[in-house]
Amino acid sequence: MTSVVRVAFLLACLGSASASEALPPGSPDGALIEKLTGAKGQLDAAEGVFKVSVPRADLRVVVAGSPIVPAQGLTSWAAFAGSNLDARVMGDLVLTEDQVNPVMSTALEAGLEVTALHNHFLRDSPRVMFMHIGGTGSVGVLASAVGKVLESIRATSGGKGEVPGAGVYPARTTLDPARIEAVLGARGASGGGVYKVVVGRRTAMDGMPAGNAMGVNTWAAFAGSDDRAVVDGDFAVLESELQPVLRSLLAAGIAVVAIHQHMTGESPRMLFLHYWGTGTTTALARGLRSALDRTAVNSRSR
Repeated sequence: MTSVVRVAFLLACLGSASASEALPPGSPDGALIEKLTGAKGQLDAAEGVFKVSVPRADLRVVVAGSPIVPAQGLTSWAAFAGSNLDARVMGDLVLTEDQVNPVMSTALEAGLEVTALHNHFLRDSPRVMFMHIGGTGSVGVLASAVGKVLESIRATSGGKGEVPGAGVYPARTTLDPARIEAVLGARGASGGGVYKVVVGRRTAMDGMPAGNAMGVNTWAAFAGSDDRAVVDGDFAVLESELQPVLRSLLAAGIAVVAIHQHMTGESPRMLFLHYWGTGTTTALARGLRSALDRTAVNSRSR
């Protein structure tokens, strides 16, 4: 942590010094966290963790015909541990589909990591997604970042998030694969109105190699015309590559729709993120090229 950040944080703590003195040694400043996140929290003295929670009482979610309430898992939260100057935050955000990418962008811009994106229910209406976040730094910096994320959730609630449209039909695909190949530096194959490029990666499970043919790959499937296309696919990334790839895709206007693992016990560990985007084939390919450049894969040699 830089000296500037330390000074700024210590100044921010002055207004809550009395509250900090009552906390167990090494615990984060709950009063400061509540102030900066705009959310109420509670200290777990046994673990030295201060956790803020925001029930999504604004949602009316029905799962398989049964209404569910915040206590059944519809609550966003962030838990802070460590000292005021050296802390970690972990959290889980409850989002509707249209909120996912605006809130993810806010989290990354605020300096947090996005570590998972998936569903917790089946047959839910409206569709609800859960985005896990994390980060390290001072309590002041982390709480400010979480506050921005929670504000982004409020600002995009009620259908004010991102709802892209496409209107592309694979059966009418006319795109030129050469334009995609020129940007990606990799050849693909056409079939069923889709042009698909696959770039293999390698890991090992139980000491046995696992590569492209076993599903350890990054792929992109394009459909439509050169002026109006859709692309969907999957990035296979190392843990260290996840955040840079997320940033690159979002910067290119390509939506992230899931982040999870496909295997257990592999080495090196591989994470998979699924995406979907619309635009010209050249713009989409450039966005994917930028993300590929954040990985150890050199697709131009394939």
